[in-house]
Amino acid sequence: MPNPSISEQARKRAREDLERRGQTVKGFALLNNLNPSTVYAVLRGQSQCKRGEAHRAAVLLGIKNGVIEG
Repeated sequence: MPNPSISEQARKRAREDLERRGQTVKGFALLNNLNPSTVYAVLRGQSQCKRGEAHRAAVLLGIKNGVIEG
């Protein structure tokens, strides 16, 4: 079920930004020490992005305001 707290427009913008930079989702994930499956789930709206790696991915993708500590 899609996550309603992060809009489809925000997820679409993030995908377009990756494409504009010529970066794959997997490449973005590996560059940021993220599991590619987590990044795909965030971009599909399958994650709530409330904590952990999904939160970090959403913040780094620019689809969620937040703080990444550590």
